[in-house]
Amino acid sequence: MAKNLLIVESPAKAKTIEGYLGKDFLVKSSYGHIRDLVKTDDAIDTDKDFQQKYEVPSDKKAVVSELKKLAKAAETVWLASDEDREGEAISWHLFETLGLKDESTKRIVFHEITKPAILKAIENPRKIDYNLVNAQQARRVLDRLVGFELSPVLWKKVKPSLSAGRVQSVAVRLIVDREREVIKFNAEASFRIVAFFHTGKVKDSFKAELPQRFATESEAKQFLEDCKTAEFAVKSLETKPAKRAPAAPFTTSTLQQEASRKLGFSVARTMQVAQRLYEAGRITYMRTDSVNLSDTATEAAEKEIRSAYGDRYHKLRKYKTKTSGAQEAHEAIRPTYFSEHSIEGDAAEKRLYDLIWKRAIASQMSEAEFEKTLAKISISTRKEDLSASGEVMKFDGFLKVYFESTDDDQDVTNDDDSDNSLLPPLVTGQSVVLKSMNATERFTRPPARYTEAALVKKLEELGIGRPSTYAPTISTIQNRGYVVKEEREGRSRDYRVLTLENTEISAVTKTEITGAEKGKMFPTDIGIVVNDFLVEHFKGIVDFNFTAKVEKEFDEIAHGLTEWTDMLREFYGPFHSEVQNTLENAERANNERELGVDPVSGKPVSVRIGKFGPLVQIGAQDDEEKPRFASLRKGQMIETITFEDAMELFKLPKKVGIFEEKEMTVAIGRFGPYIRHDSSFYSLPKGIDPLDVTEEECIQIIKEKRQKDIEKVIRVFDENPEAQIEQGRWGPFIRFGKQNLKIPKGTEVEQITYEDVLKWAEADAPKGKGKVTAKKATTAKKAPAKKATTAKKATAVKKTATTKKAAVKATKDK
Repeated sequence: MAKNLLIVESPAKAKTIEGYLGKDFLVKSSYGHIRDLVKTDDAIDTDKDFQQKYEVPSDKKAVVSELKKLAKAAETVWLASDEDREGEAISWHLFETLGLKDESTKRIVFHEITKPAILKAIENPRKIDYNLVNAQQARRVLDRLVGFELSPVLWKKVKPSLSAGRVQSVAVRLIVDREREVIKFNAEASFRIVAFFHTGKVKDSFKAELPQRFATESEAKQFLEDCKTAEFAVKSLETKPAKRAPAAPFTTSTLQQEASRKLGFSVARTMQVAQRLYEAGRITYMRTDSVNLSDTATEAAEKEIRSAYGDRYHKLRKYKTKTSGAQEAHEAIRPTYFSEHSIEGDAAEKRLYDLIWKRAIASQMSEAEFEKTLAKISISTRKEDLSASGEVMKFDGFLKVYFESTDDDQDVTNDDDSDNSLLPPLVTGQSVVLKSMNATERFTRPPARYTEAALVKKLEELGIGRPSTYAPTISTIQNRGYVVKEEREGRSRDYRVLTLENTEISAVTKTEITGAEKGKMFPTDIGIVVNDFLVEHFKGIVDFNFTAKVEKEFDEIAHGLTEWTDMLREFYGPFHSEVQNTLENAERANNERELGVDPVSGKPVSVRIGKFGPLVQIGAQDDEEKPRFASLRKGQMIETITFEDAMELFKLPKKVGIFEEKEMTVAIGRFGPYIRHDSSFYSLPKGIDPLDVTEEECIQIIKEKRQKDIEKVIRVFDENPEAQIEQGRWGPFIRFGKQNLKIPKGTEVEQITYEDVLKWAEADAPKGKGKVTAKKATTAKKAPAKKATTAKKATAVKKTATTKKAAVKATKDK
């Protein structure tokens, strides 16, 4: 037995570290947290200084048992969980749960998983920092109290099965507020003037723009009229040098933003990939709000820059963190070895590492140098001047490696944006020739909806959340169904373009698509109802300043400046009273809205939240005749749906014809429009309107789906038709009842026996479920189904499975 037991959080990290330490060290993983608050109401005793009751989850009991045994046999136990508050809390939980002794326990931290960093940490152990533990405990207890006390209020006053969280509720409020800004926004039109000139030589052409815009088409037309006979000349020229400095190395927030813009990664995916890179020793710790680089890092960067690009490209830079309440004195996210320009790994790891390496190395490089020229073009018939700008790069500096994106880069428009190409040689007083001039109608844009990364940026600006909370917050509000991240199709809009060319003015109407969204966050109707209820009855929970104040108090606890139980007591008293008052006095909320009267029945038409989501209703609950219901379609909202749009929904479901002596019905469910035929469900392809789909199109869709199902089934086992080999997205797999089983690498599909299937199914079954699998197999053997070796029978089996899955997904319009 090794003298030293070193415990880390993940097995990947354990494997990396084990190679750095000698035979005296045994490195084991705790697989994250080993215990948590019990799930019952007595988890926290609010009357006894918020004492907590913990339990070891069933899936962690074996891990804890092994660690206890190993800790007892070791002379020294080294707690090497991550260096943030969460990691400190994990070390404390290990200390308590394993029954460790203070004199034989050492706490170590490191910012990167390299041999020098690990050995240095071993040489500089410390004790558990209980200030950091208390800060994490305060957050955990506060969030549990909020969740456990708010959720029952939402069940009673809004809808069953809802839940609320402290930071999550603020994030939802930001998205709801932004959506309402977009809804209320009225686009204003104006005309933008852009002229194209040359100096007498057609190749020496350039573009100039009028700085101001005209409010009406008549004003824009008059400007073009005045320019028909005008003479144009260079009124002034201004040339000046300009420099552009690189951005600071990545923090958690800026990495999430840039990975979203450049790589299209979600916040959660960025953190998952970064975690793998960190555990493999490729990058430094990925949860940080510091932009600082260590002296060792800047020296390594300098050496690499001078070697790869030359001395002129290097410039030592020290960055300081400006974020409010930055947590702990960590380093920024950087590669552990600057000499490694690329790494081995999967595609996502390679791309994210490349981004981190470039950003970090660029931060230690020289500014990019430019020469900017601004020319003003006079118009003899008008008092306004046109402006032309040009830019030429004199020295690329850090741009040789990296260019930072912005959120605006993602917002593509059809504006003729000014480019910074080089202007032709010009001199003051020189006449220039007008080739053409356009007056294009442009519209003001609404505030941009949030991407995941933009929401993180906003939370960080408000001082809400910390590096470790951004990704879970974004994931939670989507998992709870309060927010969806999706694409929305735009709508067409006409705009006018006036063109002056050869002293003639022409006018055309063009069409553009506006309002199209990709990867943006939209509030759902239930998210809006919950947000409005919390804003009305729990202002503190969703107040931005209050939430930021709580984060600062956590920081104060971490620095030993505030007693954590005092902070919780100050919060809990008023909050608990608010909960009781709301339960007793608040009315039920469902955002019901009257839309009008059905012209056929004369009954009221309303929209509200129903058991299965937002719906439109004709009639009232107390009517003798049962009300009619229809679910809202994707993109429709309770707040904005019109009477006309609502009545359109009642045109579905509709019968579209007969196929194989069975009716085909088109309807819209939770997952979009579908065809129902003979108890099976077939999704309508994108672009086909369920109101317009024909009988022939429905038959074709059904036939194509059946053919795909046939092609998917490679083989059905004679012993049990519920066991079949199918072609999946990533290759063949076995579908066995409700289990999807991987086929071991190197296994020939033709050689797989039913006994293999049973063996793999039992190995794949969750612990404690092995008997169920065995029973299922026994039943299949006692009553074997008829052989289903033909394609037709294989299709029938597949069709049954497809029907079951589709039936779960399809939602009746009620």
